[in-house]
Amino acid sequence: MKSKKYNGGEWTEARMRSFAMSAVRRAQWPQKYKAIQRAFVEKGVNPATGRPCKLHKCELTGDMLPASGMHADHKIPVIPLDGKWGDTTEWLGYNWNELLPRLWCEANDFQAISKVAHKQKTKEERIKRKL
Repeated sequence: MKSKKYNGGEWTEARMRSFAMSAVRRAQWPQKYKAIQRAFVEKGVNPATGRPCKLHKCELTGDMLPASGMHADHKIPVIPLDGKWGDTTEWLGYNWNELLPRLWCEANDFQAISKVAHKQKTKEERIKRKL
């Protein structure tokens, strides 16, 4: 049985790591939204609702979508594909000195892509990490 040393003895290290990453990913980093704004192309019609909207171009597929269909994707994955960090101290399996600048990068280090493309890219990155 894994040691539960976090949250009053209710969480394992893996659960604590998941909680910590989820919390920092939820931060509303302004540069993410600038990347989506940069992808704006023209005013048009939302294909799902038929209502007027601003259309944005997916940098991977070229699809035109409303902002709600877009994600700001890190050009350099936040978690290295080889899973290796630098030499500084790690906490919960992450080198936070490297992770946070990668997570909260500048707008030009994000690409505006569709939610569908983002899901596929993330899936491919997870497969590479497992190898």
